[in-house]
Amino acid sequence: MHTKLLEIINVVLTNNDLPIIEELNPDQTLQNDLGMDSINLAELSVRLEDAYEVDVFEDGMVFSIGELMHKLIK
Repeated sequence: MHTKLLEIINVVLTNNDLPIIEELNPDQTLQNDLGMDSINLAELSVRLEDAYEVDVFEDGMVFSIGELMHKLIK
């Protein structure tokens, strides 16, 4: 799961001219640390739903990589 999640996050970052990350850090925040805005988060949501068949934002906002990981392993 970690490799696939890292790839998806980096695709979104690359598509939006943001720096990619080398590894997943559960404490990293999507907005503050990775620089994602609402449009980037929407793209991330769609890509994650396609890959994992899970809407990670269904129950509200997700702020960190750790929260994403938790939602994906439910």
